[in-house]
Amino acid sequence: MNEERKVWGIHTKDDALFMRDNVIAIGWKAMGDLSVLVDRTAFKEKYAEIYPDAPKQNVANGAGMLYRFAKEVQIGDYIVYPSKQDRMVNLGEVEGEYTYQPDATEYVQQRKVRWIKKLPRTAFSQGALYEIGSAMSFFTVKNYAEEFLDTLLARGTHSHVVDMEEDESVAATAEDIIESTKDFILKELSKNLKGYDLEGFVADLLQAMGYRTVLSPHGGDSGIDITAYKDELPPRILVQVKSQDGDIKETTIQSLKGAMREGDYGVFVTLSNYTKKARAYLENTPIIRGINGPELVDLILKYYDKLSDKYRRIIPLKMVYIPVPKDETVTE
Repeated sequence: MNEERKVWGIHTKDDALFMRDNVIAIGWKAMGDLSVLVDRTAFKEKYAEIYPDAPKQNVANGAGMLYRFAKEVQIGDYIVYPSKQDRMVNLGEVEGEYTYQPDATEYVQQRKVRWIKKLPRTAFSQGALYEIGSAMSFFTVKNYAEEFLDTLLARGTHSHVVDMEEDESVAATAEDIIESTKDFILKELSKNLKGYDLEGFVADLLQAMGYRTVLSPHGGDSGIDITAYKDELPPRILVQVKSQDGDIKETTIQSLKGAMREGDYGVFVTLSNYTKKARAYLENTPIIRGINGPELVDLILKYYDKLSDKYRRIIPLKMVYIPVPKDETVTE
């Protein structure tokens, strides 16, 4: 029976409501009573009607979350709720069907639960904590569901503290956080900086790296988007920037080579990658450096604090510390 029950995670800003009234709840008051919506399509149509300016992906995510809360959750399913106020992890069981509480200030979509255990975060692996730190308000716990179930269904009070040296999820968690950050940066670049806008960003990044840069006039650059200098003396560095989605071909890089004079160096920057022939051409042409999307992201992370405010607003990041395995060498 337990294997058939799902494990759900939920967040809230109203810890007192959850614990005092023995409920889980989400907002979206403007959506009204969700019980009148019969299927996923109806949820999406209602969401799009209520929030007409919401991006398509937001409609899908929001409607899907509301659908799962109202229609997919079953009595007997388990709940994992990390409370922010006391930084504890609350584990419970769903006891009631979906109800709409129109008199509630904010959290009108509710379900009754029975809270079973309240445990410190140290009782769980870093990977499990990372999963329930989801940016979603309501979500399915998948990767570490068994860990939460083992803790919830164990007899007595679970007081085990996960040892960092034994916690194999630390490395995976750190890698997940890093990869998620890199994915976010690439998505923001692709969404907000196309064409000439990306050229301006790359010029700003080069300045953050210590280069002087000159942007070429639009339409008259002979394939050269940026000219960069390390100091007052040669060499001159010619930069071409492409924001296209497809991989860069060898002929495109050859056009950059054709615009270079003796003594010049070249840099080709793309958000995507290079074809096999283009990579071979770059390997055989050491005076041109090719930078793909992931390599560009690495440079952004390294020089982020020196970027202009304009671009830090486009790619908003916050400096944080994340756990890594104890035997991992810390490098600059």
